[in-house]
Amino acid sequence: MEDIWAGDFTTRSTGEARPQEIRVVNWNIDRGLQFDAIADFLACQRADLVLLQEVDVGTRRTRCRNIAEELAIRLRMNYVFGCEFEELSQQTGNGRAFHGQATLSRYPQANARLIRFRRQSNFWRPRWYLPRTEPFQVRLGGRIALITDVEISEGETSKVYNLHLESRGNDKLRLSQLQDAVCDARKHTARDALVLAGDFNFDVLHHKSAATLAERAGLRNAMGASNANTTAGGFLKRGRRIDWAFVSGSIGASDGRIHLEIEASDHYPISFSIHCVRNNSD
Repeated sequence: MEDIWAGDFTTRSTGEARPQEIRVVNWNIDRGLQFDAIADFLACQRADLVLLQEVDVGTRRTRCRNIAEELAIRLRMNYVFGCEFEELSQQTGNGRAFHGQATLSRYPQANARLIRFRRQSNFWRPRWYLPRTEPFQVRLGGRIALITDVEISEGETSKVYNLHLESRGNDKLRLSQLQDAVCDARKHTARDALVLAGDFNFDVLHHKSAATLAERAGLRNAMGASNANTTAGGFLKRGRRIDWAFVSGSIGASDGRIHLEIEASDHYPISFSIHCVRNNSD
């Protein structure tokens, strides 16, 4: 459960010039069920850095595919996958099924690690009276932050935090998990480049304690004035703004967008650009 899987399918030459801006996409892809539509959107975006939540590896529902690796191959990127849950109702034969987060990049990633949040919901745990079959979503594990160092430009590395906070439980639980990630991020200096994004499962900027936490940590909203919901509404269900992205330190963000036209998941993808910011003393 603590293993981190990785692969590199990039084709960029060593001496190729870096762009002035790095395009970033964050998306909860709903397990990768609509794989081709997901891959086509990411290819059209020409993203340099992709943070994905709800990524399946070896599950029955996605035909035992390694969704993270197949996307990396299709997009010619490297990837790192961190396991959030072992899916006990999705196994086939002797194979194990996993679900988690993946970070894909056109540029080198290093020092991958997981934070498994201290407080977790008990909703997913196996119980003797629940069969390990669909529709019962019985799991081992817990919500995580997947952290990697991504080389965003020559001599400039960004700490990238890929978060998925709990969908069950209340905002107090989600705030605790966000605090774990922010506390870890504070170990770095104020000038360190940092991207923190993911499916937060609550409206961070309209939750007083969460907004204060982000502000005190120097986290700046990467989505700018974009204020649309990031999940669609439906019968007896309201759309919500729960997918977020923040930057801090020596990088700035621009061109934030919520892609309401894409219906390949139960979440809409969000995108933005990052660039290095230097002060006069650099």
